Amino acid sequence: MHQPCANGAPHLNGDARNGDLPLGLRMGTTDQEIVRLIGQHLLSVGLERSAALLMEESGLHLEHPAAATFRQHVLAGDWVKADHELRELHELLRESPHVEPQNLALFAWAFQEMKFVVLEQKYLEHLEAGRVLDALHVLRNELTPLQFDTPRVHRLSALMMCADAAELRARAHWPGGAHSRQLVLARVQEVLPPTLMMAPGRLRALLGQAAAQQAARCRFHAAPRPAPPHLPDHIPFSLLADHQCSADTFPIHQLQVLNEHCDEVWYCKWSPDGSKLASGSKDNTVMIWDFDPVVKRLTFRKSLEGHPYGVSYLAWSPDGRYLIAVGPEDSPDIWIWNIATEQLHVKMTHSQEDSITAAAWHASSDKFVCGGSRGQFYHFRLDGTLANSWDGVRVNALACRADGRVLAADTHHRVRLYDFADLTDRNLIQEEHAVMAMTLNAADTLLLLNVANQGVHLWDIRARALVRRFRGLSQGHFTIHACFGGAQQDFIASGSEDNKVYIWHISGEEPIAVISGHTRCVNAVAWNPVHHDVLVSASDDYSLRLWGPRAAREPEPAPAFIVPQRP
Repeated sequence: MHQPCANGAPHLNGDARNGDLPLGLRMGTTDQEIVRLIGQHLLSVGLERSAALLMEESGLHLEHPAAATFRQHVLAGDWVKADHELRELHELLRESPHVEPQNLALFAWAFQEMKFVVLEQKYLEHLEAGRVLDALHVLRNELTPLQFDTPRVHRLSALMMCADAAELRARAHWPGGAHSRQLVLARVQEVLPPTLMMAPGRLRALLGQAAAQQAARCRFHAAPRPAPPHLPDHIPFSLLADHQCSADTFPIHQLQVLNEHCDEVWYCKWSPDGSKLASGSKDNTVMIWDFDPVVKRLTFRKSLEGHPYGVSYLAWSPDGRYLIAVGPEDSPDIWIWNIATEQLHVKMTHSQEDSITAAAWHASSDKFVCGGSRGQFYHFRLDGTLANSWDGVRVNALACRADGRVLAADTHHRVRLYDFADLTDRNLIQEEHAVMAMTLNAADTLLLLNVANQGVHLWDIRARALVRRFRGLSQGHFTIHACFGGAQQDFIASGSEDNKVYIWHISGEEPIAVISGHTRCVNAVAWNPVHHDVLVSASDDYSLRLWGPRAAREPEPAPAFIVPQRP
């Protein structure tokens, strides 16, 4: 005689021969789960007959019959029968030999939550259809007696005053219609074990995780990757084989050489939307370039002139409207340019004795900090008024965190965290050598430091731990700027005193590519934050160079050395 097993599939009594079982029941647990995953996916894409044949031939069930019936009643809006099946599911959980006694109380609470979700849907559907008396009955006689999430019940009662269905959906943050019933099932499935009811789209979720993991491990995957737990409708690579991007798609092939500057180019930075590039030079100018992502070319737009000490650092406001320019150690000036009007917004000189060499914007784009190695550290508003300052802090580099606190690399080889709200500070990172430049990642979790005589170091600022020391580049006491790159910021790029650009994957210390082409020190590298297949380098050889995929390169590009992978 057949007996139901935990996942709803039948099994035979112990005296029956294994060969009498359907093929699916002779499989191991993993193979049975794969068959169920395939069956669920076939149903989700509309291949109902194929799913039915698969389950019939295997002798397996996609889910427990009580769960399948519960699903049908929810999708049909038959709430009385759905409640009955929910009770049966609860009894199955209580009687399951796989449930530890200490978890029974947790399942009892989960059952209350599932029942509340079903009754809430029933109540909202009555209101949506204009059946106010039926909705009132559910509220008074079914939802309230549960004594579950009383504040939510009070908010639901207020919805009785909605004028129409549109107002109801807006105030309840509820989509209504058939989609809302799918959401009810999803919330119930979060509580039920998968032996009774699989989560929706489970195969797609597993494939999404696998695809994201393969993309994360790919040494040249700079493009966006699938975000677990869901697989997008389109994935940019095949699932039929292990994924590995070609180096031809990586930004290591020379696309363009820009020689408009007439002296050393000290810095370059993309605008937040990736549409413009700003470059600063010893020739006393800031040049603005427009980027065409289709042909992957930079076009000269405007020269912002009049910086008497040269421009060694640039900072775009997060909204892309303004650009701060500061100079080398002798420069006391701060220049803020309005990029929309291409006019000077304000020029500030707090003291002729100042040295302002670093700047960083707050996320609001209405305040910024700046400082230098002679002991200046200022907090300014956009209009140029001084909000407050910190005396005696000798700043080499600055970065603003998302919460408004400021990271400052000082001349004592430290990175300290400053809070201008209450004027408190504390030590965050201690290096053995001078920190020449600093870059914070978009997630506000990792910090890149260019360290004199050491190279590029990666720090986890939450754990205050050194994660990686990247190898290969030449870094003495020149100010070299590194950057994060790629859609997930999985890559690190840096200039070098040996005239090359070095690129690492964040997971390894050895470079994955070394790009040649410049003839003097490469001072800065900037990876486009939107168009992830291009980056720019700035050099003492008076040039900027645009690097991108092979297909867009010039006929005779500078060579890139791809570092072989170790077995």
